[in-house]
Amino acid sequence: PAIAKYKYLAPKTTPYEPVTGKSTPNVAYGHCAQVADLEVDTETGYIHIHNMISTSDLGKAINPQQVVGQIEGGTLQMIGHTLMEDFIHEDGYVQTAELSTYLIPTVLDIPTNFKTVIVEYGDPNGPWGARGVGEMMTVPTSACILAAVHDATGVWFDEFPLTPERVLRGLGKI
Repeated sequence: PAIAKYKYLAPKTTPYEPVTGKSTPNVAYGHCAQVADLEVDTETGYIHIHNMISTSDLGKAINPQQVVGQIEGGTLQMIGHTLMEDFIHEDGYVQTAELSTYLIPTVLDIPTNFKTVIVEYGDPNGPWGARGVGEMMTVPTSACILAAVHDATGVWFDEFPLTPERVLRGLGKI
């Protein structure tokens, strides 16, 4: 039988040189972008995301099915952060310690159409051309939703989460 062994060795790095501003870091950055198509109910303040497209360039997707799960999971995590998860404490005591008071997304909060696009441009420094996917989609999601809400309402919101009450307050309804 044939036996093969492979060992990944990261490229040699050099520290940051403050005079020249140069270094050779061992990083392989992934890139991502999102688009959200949503509806804001101006009577109730409820935001429903109809369509969401998440695109990630993560080098080589070694396990595409798990990559899609990671991207969608990170996106859904941030949908919760952006629209409903409100950690409240008073005098050092947590006021939202139960699932009845600290809301998280349910199946009703997931975008109606959720598309994930994996872009693969292999990274010469990453193992097998890969870069990390990790929680990359936690970066653009809130900004994407805020921009879409602004597009729908003309109002910029600067406080999370965008609960129906905060949306109605921002719209001048309460």
